[in-house]
Amino acid sequence: VYTIRLLPIGGYVRVAGDDPEIIELKPGQHIGLEFNPEDNVQKIIVNHKSKHPDARVIEVEHADLDHQLIIEGYEPDEEGEKLRFSVDRKAFFVMDEEETQIAPYDRQFASKSAGKRAMQLFAGPMMNFLLAIVIFFIVGLIQGVPSDKALVDGIVSGSPAEEAGFQKGDKIVRIEGNAIAGWDEFDKIVKDSPGKELDMTVKRNGSTETLTVTPDKLEGQGITIGQVGVQRAFEQSYAGTIQFGFEKTYDTTKMILTNLGMLVTGQYSIEMLSGPVGIYDATDQVVQAGFISFLMWTAILSVNLGIINLVPIPALDGGRLLFVGIEAVRGKPVDPQKEGIVHFIGLALLMLLMIVVTWNDIQRLF
Repeated sequence: VYTIRLLPIGGYVRVAGDDPEIIELKPGQHIGLEFNPEDNVQKIIVNHKSKHPDARVIEVEHADLDHQLIIEGYEPDEEGEKLRFSVDRKAFFVMDEEETQIAPYDRQFASKSAGKRAMQLFAGPMMNFLLAIVIFFIVGLIQGVPSDKALVDGIVSGSPAEEAGFQKGDKIVRIEGNAIAGWDEFDKIVKDSPGKELDMTVKRNGSTETLTVTPDKLEGQGITIGQVGVQRAFEQSYAGTIQFGFEKTYDTTKMILTNLGMLVTGQYSIEMLSGPVGIYDATDQVVQAGFISFLMWTAILSVNLGIINLVPIPALDGGRLLFVGIEAVRGKPVDPQKEGIVHFIGLALLMLLMIVVTWNDIQRLF
């Protein structure tokens, strides 16, 4: 069963054999049966007194809809021999007029190889990464991709760059007399020089001139970096846009993994985590910054969701992948009951963590 939802935006895929909502036929239960032209059961009507007057009613004695695909039983209130019915592989349960297709064992999740189950579990997070690539690609098409050249596209009002006399269109070619390769090198030098006076040579309207600028000190998370207040130029390039989609997804993934590692090692405290309340508040601020900012934020959230789902925590895709990996190494699966207990404990701990981060978010907001 698959679902696409408007609110919350997204959806899910519920895999056959991994579905707690499937109706179980129990001995003594009265059901209605409808048949196809081959006399195989096509519909199993649980509430048979509703809108199926022609259904054949039987009292169930035994049913196997996984392997043998049979239903055995008797005519209600009649003494007679036991009846045996063959069930079509694509028969449906009908409950309150809602049909759900049965799933023989060879179509169930548990019957597949470890590799196929691993791929199915990885498919959800994989789509998060693919969505991020597509969104970053769209951003590149709309605004262009960052230029590799140290080309200034705008000046922040009141910044050191404005005070030094930088103008839109300036191309920075030298810093302290040394030639620079492009924007990344320029950015690194500025960040490494907070409060340090720098002489920069720029090309402007066919001529060159030297400007002196002192980067502001920007402090955060125990580090200090320099900032001059110039905006990077963008250019339109179809090939560059494709590359931009992959590079931004990679950079975002690397950033989130680094922060996750710092959280695990204790360099970040749990108070820095945000839950749904914090994400909603941040999203509200991002939306006010404009459509491009909203797209970038959506892509970052998608990557974040993909990574969190792959963390080997019980109850998440990563935890289930871990058990599939253990099965591949051992050559036999872990006891389903033991695995279920581990996932239950993991889910309980996740819910506790959710309560903690939500409380943190509420405290920060109010």
